[in-house]
Amino acid sequence: MAVKKIILYPNPLLLKTSTKIDKFDENLVTLSKHLIDTMYDADGVGLAAPQIGINKRIFVMDCSREDEEKDLRIVINPEIVNESEELHLYKEGCLSIPGITEEISRPKVIEVMYQDINGVTQRKTYDNLWSTCFQHELDHLNGKLFIDHLRPMKKLLVKNKMNKSSKKDR
Repeated sequence: MAVKKIILYPNPLLLKTSTKIDKFDENLVTLSKHLIDTMYDADGVGLAAPQIGINKRIFVMDCSREDEEKDLRIVINPEIVNESEELHLYKEGCLSIPGITEEISRPKVIEVMYQDINGVTQRKTYDNLWSTCFQHELDHLNGKLFIDHLRPMKKLLVKNKMNKSSKKDR
């Protein structure tokens, strides 16, 4: 098991746009295993490469419930090709922003394209939690955090709280 350290906000690595993956090799398989092990160890439903300090367009997610079989997805070079006008409110948290949850409004249904671990293009439709998770992790690859979806004053309050807690941890 290769559990990596999760980078916490306000680390600037979380705010960079990730680079496209062109090589589907053993290094990518190893990276995906690190992401999977780290996500499950942290009890998360998703984890993007920037959260472990790797600036690549890959994330993993598993939104299955505890009473269901695991349903892991390895998502490489993702994009949203269509999204519903209908929005869905979901209380989001982030492994890089521990202890903070906020209601975020996102499209309820999305149609996406991405590559799997073998480089094969996948086209899927996600809704509800799967849709929210996909969008949340895609934001990470674009250097964006869930708190960036908050109203300016609320975002400022959350950022101040995070900055204070990161100073305490030093």
